This record gives sequence, C-alpha cells and structure tokens, in this order.
Amino acid sequence: MTDWKAATFNVNGIRARLPVLLEWLDAQRPHLVCLQEIKCQDKDFPESAFSEAGYRAVWKGQKSFNGVAVLSTEPPDQVVSEAGDEILDSEARFLAVKTRGVWVINTYVPQGRSPDDPAFAYKLDFLKRTARWIASHFTPEDPVLWTGDINVAPDPLDVFDPQRLDGKVGFHPEERKLFQEILSWGLTDLFRHLHPEEKQFTFWDYRLPRSVQRNLGWRLDHMLVTRPLVRAARDCFVDTAPRTRPKPSDHTPLVAVFHLEDLAG
Repeated sequence: MTDWKAATFNVNGIRARLPVLLEWLDAQRPHLVCLQEIKCQDKDFPESAFSEAGYRAVWKGQKSFNGVAVLSTEPPDQVVSEAGDEILDSEARFLAVKTRGVWVINTYVPQGRSPDDPAFAYKLDFLKRTARWIASHFTPEDPVLWTGDINVAPDPLDVFDPQRLDGKVGFHPEERKLFQEILSWGLTDLFRHLHPEEKQFTFWDYRLPRSVQRNLGWRLDHMLVTRPLVRAARDCFVDTAPRTRPKPSDHTPLVAVFHLEDLAG
C-alpha cells in the first residue's frame, strides 16, 4: 500500500478560492482533504469541479458563513453529518467520515471573538463537545484523526509574538489549557510531535500589512491523532504556497502522510 496523504485547509470561501484550491490539489494530490469555511449553501457547492479533478465530495453548507467539506479520491465508507449534539449541529461546523479504516473528524471551531464575549464560552463548549463525541465513539487505540481549523494556538512557539498576544482569543490561557486536556485523552498534536522546535504557521491575518512576508502568523490548523496514527505517521508539514497565490485564503494547508500498513503496530 502506498502512503496515504491527508490535508486540512480553511479556504475562506470555496467559490472565491476555487482556482487556488484546484491548483494546489493538482500539485499535492492528497488522498483526502478536509475543508473549512466553505461559505456556500449545499446547492451551490462546486461538486463538478472536484469530480473533474478526480475527487469525491461530501459537504455541509450554510449561506455566507461556516461550512465544511471532505474531498477524497475514493468514496468514504461512512459519513456522519449530524453529531446528535445541539451545539455541534447548530451550524455547519462538523463533518466526519471513515476511509481506509481511519475515522476523520473535520471541524471548523468558532473563533470566539473576545474573551468577554459569549462567543468565547460557545467556542470552549464546542471544543469540549467535540472531544466528548470522539471519546464516546472511539478509544485512543482506534485510528482517529481530528483535524480542521481548531482556532487555538497551543504554545508560545505557535504565534508570532507570544508576549503581546497572550490572553487574546486563539492564544488565551483557558483555550491552551483546554487544548492540553483534550490531548490527554489520547490524542497527539502531530505537527508538534514531529517538529518539536519548528516555528511554522497556518494563518496570517489579512488585516496586518504584509503579514505573510513578515511572518506574522498563528498555528491554528491541526492534525490531532490517536496512537495508531502516530505510529503510522511519516510526515506532517505546512504548505505555504497557496497563501502566496493571488486572492488567497488567510489560511494555508496542513498536510500529513501516513503509512497505513503500520496501523497495527
């Protein structure tokens, strides 16, 4: 079996970003891609463009906001579009699929606005409920990948200025503490596991002048994996190329490569 390549990419509007995304798919040829913030209703999802590129698509859309999708080179064995949870299902932010024996949970976690806004408590609740859903359906010995725009920079290495940004949404102590609690169930932050000292980002704010050139970024997009996928992992890397293209998303893809024959240990 060849290596299996999975990716996550917050596209910030799938129709606006379609040329960038198709170009990237052709260059990287991942087997599976989780997309967030597609910002379109179900009827407007550009399924035919992905079919022509060799991908099957499942998606959960919402007018103007949010939205998640999964592209794969083969149809998933199972799809869960409703978690059975009032928070996870209240907006188009959750989509899970099973493929090649791996369960992939794709989430677009709310940004949270500011620590004193009710949206911040909603964000924390969303994270807790996703972790609870995973724990109720799987064990740490099942091959599980929780990925997407998780909207938390877990460590000082994950933001461009940890002193100035400490306490801001996305790098708030309460979020970072919760992130570590979630990992303690049996998940590993794969990029940090494989690159313990590397300062690499997945998001650069449009509002900061020349943020990409100055590397004023955050690592907000993650691959959180159970032990079997840690064993099977060959690489996890950020591909900055799409963020440098014309009319880019403010995020860029995070990619992981697994040798699935190693899942059994």
